[in-house]
Amino acid sequence: MVKMRYCVQCGTKLEEKYLMGEGMIPYCETCGEFRFPIYNTAVSMIVMNKALDRVLLIRQYGRDGHILVAGYVNKGEDAEDAVAREIREEMGLKVLEMHFNRSHYFAPSNTLMLNYMAIVDDGEPRSNSEVDDWAWFTVDEAREKIRDGSLAEAFLCGFFDGYYKFPD
Repeated sequence: MVKMRYCVQCGTKLEEKYLMGEGMIPYCETCGEFRFPIYNTAVSMIVMNKALDRVLLIRQYGRDGHILVAGYVNKGEDAEDAVAREIREEMGLKVLEMHFNRSHYFAPSNTLMLNYMAIVDDGEPRSNSEVDDWAWFTVDEAREKIRDGSLAEAFLCGFFDGYYKFPD
């Protein structure tokens, strides 16, 4: 695990210092404060229709393979609000119901990904410029179309199978 090396407030090189109940934690002598890890927080969604027989997958940023609708949680925003906002912004759909699924820390982007299953209204999706392509798939089709070896695949298959195999 990569630890913070410099204080985010003043830039002083951090040292390890023992904190009761926590162990060795990065500490800033200048600020007199312990510095706990900082990471991004994002949401990804298994978007389903009301009948629960279709999954909405997207393609983005010119990449091959389908993924889940996803986005970062804004500062001061609750994760559940980010779920509804991202689905509305990217696909023009209203979330009727959502359930937290699973979380996973994704080291390549220093992101804690929070995955939800979201049921949306029966409106026609209207994607924004962030989405290259989208389609509704049956659950079996979605398993085949989702980008192989991706975090999206781990969340989607884990949700339906009940066990998770996250990429290394």
